[in-house]
Amino acid sequence: MSEVWKPAAAIVGGLLLLWLALAAFLVMARPRGGALGEALRLLPDLLRLVARLARDDGLPRGVRVRLWLLLGYLALPVDLIPDFIPVLGYADDAIVVAFVLRSVVRRAGPGALAGHWPGTPEGLAVVRRLVGGPRQPGAEPPRPGGR
Repeated sequence: MSEVWKPAAAIVGGLLLLWLALAAFLVMARPRGGALGEALRLLPDLLRLVARLARDDGLPRGVRVRLWLLLGYLALPVDLIPDFIPVLGYADDAIVVAFVLRSVVRRAGPGALAGHWPGTPEGLAVVRRLVGGPRQPGAEPPRPGGR
């Protein structure tokens, strides 16, 4: 009988380790400062932004695939981090959106965000801060080493 439980315990243990690794990743990938709280308030605009970017044929295919996968994740009724867990419970969707948008900006450039942003200019500045890009269209992000 104990031989039957060993594979089940190994599977459950592996899934638990995978979940813990994903939770640790979310903690490390979360935006710093007050950007996460602002992102939660902008979530409807962020969702429209992601949908518009996903439908843009001018973006690279890999970027669009990433965005469609993000929309699929957001449509799932099950969250990676349950809502009863303090802080991260409600913020996991915003963290995942910010992480994917960072990769979109790195690949497609900050102009892609500005061209599809459905909200206010102040909201766009928050999104730029959220993804680690320049806050204004002509501004350059600071370079490492101050050069």
